[in-house]
Amino acid sequence: MDEVEVVVAHSERATLRVGEVFLKVDADQARIDVEVEAMALVPVPTPRVLWRKPPVLAIAEVPGTALGRLGEPSPASPAAWAAAGAAVRKLHDAPLPPWPGRGREPAQLATDLDVECEWLVTNGVLPADLVRRNRQVAEAALRPWTPVFAHGDLQLTHVFVDGEVVTGIIDWSEAGPGDALFDLAILTLGHEERLGDVVAGYGGDVDRDVIRAWWSLRSLLVIRWLTEHGFDPFAPGCEVDVLRSRM
Repeated sequence: MDEVEVVVAHSERATLRVGEVFLKVDADQARIDVEVEAMALVPVPTPRVLWRKPPVLAIAEVPGTALGRLGEPSPASPAAWAAAGAAVRKLHDAPLPPWPGRGREPAQLATDLDVECEWLVTNGVLPADLVRRNRQVAEAALRPWTPVFAHGDLQLTHVFVDGEVVTGIIDWSEAGPGDALFDLAILTLGHEERLGDVVAGYGGDVDRDVIRAWWSLRSLLVIRWLTEHGFDPFAPGCEVDVLRSRM
């Protein structure tokens, strides 16, 4: 009998693996609804839905290997990263989905950013000068954008490749209308050296300063959540190191 592997687990959701099947358990059925519908609409490879019985969604394993992991060197080639960029472009060029975006608008992001920056400094989590510098960098991301069909959580562990071919993109629960550069930023977070490859595959005029701003903005916003849910943003190459690289 296959063993049960806990892929990720926290108070909001958990993902288990049994052989070639992944079981996603989510307290918020709206997220599962979005995930299933998004995978049916997007023009890129996604996992096959095996069955669904709330609160559980069962999906098949996708072939290939992930682009890498945050905090570790990526084993994928430059061509594989470029292929990921091309797949993201294909997604962003697709018609917008019929549901509203789950992301926050610039004004709300600015408010949330102020709250998190104050918390980081007041509680001695990060030095004030580090927070201040990254708060300044993050400003460039707080601008209007034209919505695209965005993945919403495009971590490099969510993109699978086989050689130079993208074989699957997983975890679509945050999909919806969103900022194209946010997707590109999350994909390259902690792997700045791969940004050129991704942009080459993505094509077009990409504002890299905004992507760098999203690296700072995203990292500042999630440190409290990560620490409260059992993750370590201070691990080498992770969110705190991303912030330090802006100094």
